[in-house]
This record gives sequence, C-alpha cells and structure tokens, in this order.
Amino acid sequence: MQNLLRILVAAVIVLSIIAFMTTYTVRFTEQAVVTTFGKADESAVRSEPGLGFKWPYPVQSVTKYDTRARYVETRAETQGTADDRQIIVTAYLTWKVDNALRFYELYGNTGSRALDHFRNADENLKQMLRAALAEISSFNMTDLLSADAGKSKLAEVEGRMLENIRSRVTNKDGGALKPLSVGIAVLRLPETTTKAVIDRMQATRNQLSAQAINSGKSRAEQIKVQAESDARTIMAFADRRASVIRAQGDQEAAQYYQKQNADPDLAVFLKNIEFMKQAMSKRTTLVFSLSEPGLGLLRPGALSNLKPGELPKFEGKPASAAPSAPATTGGR
Repeated sequence: MQNLLRILVAAVIVLSIIAFMTTYTVRFTEQAVVTTFGKADESAVRSEPGLGFKWPYPVQSVTKYDTRARYVETRAETQGTADDRQIIVTAYLTWKVDNALRFYELYGNTGSRALDHFRNADENLKQMLRAALAEISSFNMTDLLSADAGKSKLAEVEGRMLENIRSRVTNKDGGALKPLSVGIAVLRLPETTTKAVIDRMQATRNQLSAQAINSGKSRAEQIKVQAESDARTIMAFADRRASVIRAQGDQEAAQYYQKQNADPDLAVFLKNIEFMKQAMSKRTTLVFSLSEPGLGLLRPGALSNLKPGELPKFEGKPASAAPSAPATTGGR
C-alpha cells in the first residue's frame, strides 16, 4: 500500500513538471510569442486568451507581452522658444505593444525576459520624446503660458510631438508598438528667469498697492471734508432751531412772569410749595430750622386767622415758636 502511494505521488509530481514545461497561459491583456530554437514567424503569435501547449525548453519557449498602455517620462529638459526664452519642460508618452512578433524581433536581443524588452523600448521612446521636444522652439513663451483661458497652444504642441514620434516609430520598427498620447507634465521657468519674473510681479504689486493707498487717502480726505461740512450745517440748523425754541419758551413764559409780578405773594407761596414737594419727594428725613427760606408753612399757626383770598406772611417769626426751635419732618 505504501509503495502504491509513493508511485502515485511520484506520478503526480512528474505530470506536474511535464505540464509546466509543455503548457502556458495567455491572459486577455497579453500577446504571446512562441519561439522554436529562438526563431518565430507569423504563426508563432498567440493573442487569444486561454491555455496553450508547446514543446519543452529548449525546443520552444514563450515570451508574453502585456498589451495595456505603458508610461514613460523624460527628465527635465531646457528648451528654447521662438522668442529666445528658456523654459524647463518634462514630457510623458503613453504607448502599447501593437505587434508582438515585430516587437520581439526588435527588442528581444536584450534578454530572454519581457521586462528587459520593455526596458529597451522605454529607452528608445524616451530618446524620441526628447527629440520631439524641439517642437517647442516653434512657439513663443506667451503661446505656451497664456493667461487667457483657451489661448494656450500647449495642446497644439503636444499634437505635433505625437505626430513626430509616430513617424519615427513607423520608420524604425514598422508597427511593433503604437504611441497613444503625448503630454507636457511640467513646464516651468529657470531659476534666474523665475526670480526676474517674481521681482517684476512684486514691483507691479507694490505699484498697485501704492495707488490703492493713495486713492484710499484721497477718498478718506473727501469723506472727512464732507463730514465736517455736514456737521457744520447740522450745528447751524440746531443753533437756529434752539434759538427759535428758546424765544418761543421765553414768549410763553412771559405771561406767567407777568402774573407772578402782579401778585408777588402768590409767587412766593407757589415757590415754597414746589420746594416742599421736591424736598419731601424722596425717602429722606430732614432736620432744619423754621427760619430757613421756604419753611414758613411749617410754623404752628402759619395758616390760621387768614381771611378768604389772603396769603400767609413769612417775614416775622410767630410768637408761639421759639427763635431757635428746629422742625423735624420725614418724607416718602
């Protein structure tokens, strides 16, 4: 029983090794080139996804290429524009394998791995991309860095670079790969030019700031002068109005003054009553002499023995009151 188990395990291992050596799988994103003793023809290309069979190595070998888009980018390159300006540009290119057999024939001499073939193709495309950057010399800097939306010609530059690369690829490899798009990843000015531009921008901003400050001061002075003029007008109107009100008050008070002058005793009496109201209107306790002005009404008998229409007299002190007798009253 144990011998049979060993035989079965050994058979499975051998079959697995044979299957590994004689089969291969192609994904739907790949193309495979099956070479026989290192050579291949049109029939050696397998583009349908699925399982395939081959003779074991070294009779046949399979190289699989991913047909999805790939990306390469150049280093920062200094380029001159048509108006003799210097700019620093970084560009990128997307591409894919279009003909696996032709791609293998062109780049398969760099090694047995597809990764080595892709690396060789990337280097060649980078050289083409750097050469295509010369298209920038046909444009002015203002065409590339326009401040107006829609007026920049970067899209036109990228289109011309793509056509340049496609023509080079067609002439060199006969359709092994296909450039898909070209773009400007970074476009900037050299450090010296950037500093000069920043200095000019700062000078312009300072000039605009000074203009704004001067305009603000002028406007503030106008507002101040207008406010002072309005204040003088308002004060003059208020003074005139106050004079009118004062004159009207004096005119209305004159008739009361005439009545008080006609009967001085009545005026004194009313003034004493007003004084008492004011003195006793709060919660206070007062101690004072009856000889003080306005307190004659508090003397005993001050209102007695008065005839009808007669007002009390406060010139003398009543006989019943001591000369220094104080009066005490509380008010609420």
